[in-house]
Amino acid sequence: MINVTLRMAWRNLWRHGRRTWLTIGAMIFSNTLLVFSMSLQFGSYDMMIDNTLQAFSGHIQLQHPRYLDDPKMRYALPGAVATAQRLRDEIGLSSISARAAGFALVSSNDRSYGLQIIGVDADHEPLVSTLPGLVRQGRYLAPAASAEIVIGSVLARNLKVDIGDELTFLGSGYDDSFAAGLVRIVGIFESGFPELDRYMAQINLGYFQDIFAMQGHGHAIVIRARHIEDVDRLNQRISNLESVGDDVAIRDWDALQPGLKQAIQADMTSAWFMYLVLIVLVAFSVLNTQLMSVLERTREFGTMMALGLKPSRLSRLVLLETGLMAGVGLIMGIVAGALITWYFSEAGFSYPGMEEMAVKFNLPDRMYPAISAISLTLGPGVVALGSLLAAIYPATRLYLLLPIEAMRAA
Repeated sequence: MINVTLRMAWRNLWRHGRRTWLTIGAMIFSNTLLVFSMSLQFGSYDMMIDNTLQAFSGHIQLQHPRYLDDPKMRYALPGAVATAQRLRDEIGLSSISARAAGFALVSSNDRSYGLQIIGVDADHEPLVSTLPGLVRQGRYLAPAASAEIVIGSVLARNLKVDIGDELTFLGSGYDDSFAAGLVRIVGIFESGFPELDRYMAQINLGYFQDIFAMQGHGHAIVIRARHIEDVDRLNQRISNLESVGDDVAIRDWDALQPGLKQAIQADMTSAWFMYLVLIVLVAFSVLNTQLMSVLERTREFGTMMALGLKPSRLSRLVLLETGLMAGVGLIMGIVAGALITWYFSEAGFSYPGMEEMAVKFNLPDRMYPAISAISLTLGPGVVALGSLLAAIYPATRLYLLLPIEAMRAA
């Protein structure tokens, strides 16, 4: 009986082949668009996370347990450089660097400004941060040099200084001593973030430790993962190392950049609003097709009911016809979407102006869609479900059909 009903439903679909193909075509188009758009969206989120974290914070940081909430000089890790080297050896990842941070009053001949000075390991900092590649004037810090500083473009304008000029800074050391230094500007970076370019400067970590009496301490060991998907595995692996004591807090990117996940969630919500609009349009297309189909076959349905066929059987027939259309649209849409997404995941996707922006901010010039089970099935699945729900109204009309009146219909 099921086989007969299935054959009948399939035959009924092609009574009006053009109309059926138009409806299936709408499903295929929407499913293909949803698969590609969601894959591109997930890929862009990975790229956004990586680019944001690579700018400065890294994917993981080892810190004093109290440093994140209260970034004071005294909340530091002992032997930061040695710990970073051990981590590089033990987990086989070179993109690990030690840092220290302090606040100071920096003065030129004309002006003074307060800013954060970051002591960095110049050998490994380029592996965890894109900032060294954003030096637009001069060069980045030399590993063996001491009294050198790299500042942001906004700070350079505010202080009215240029490459080769000297700056003096005054601050408070790790042991509450008086910290003072004289440094020469060797580079000016432009990150694209005005706040960063205005309030941050970098000097060599060894020089920082000497000036601020750090006694070999540092405030963070920054780790840049090869990919965002490796963060959880790296986090677990670092937690299991004996060289990482219980007095060290391991912060992942979500803790370091809490606003980033919120921004992604907000963007996903707005994107899903647009996806739902597309799904509703397809659902109305199915509703129109099936309603027309039911109205056109009123006499036929009336005759079948007069012969003893129950309305529930006819209702299931209409739903099965819709299910067959949705199934064809689902399979063909997923296949088409997967092929397009696979091509762009290899070749990359770029929009006008993206390459120029990438060069300016030292970022990748292409986005790569991320194919996953969710991106392949979630959108098309909702389209199929919406199509079936849209067919409920035409199917329930059959329960109100009176056989005698239906057979008299024109």
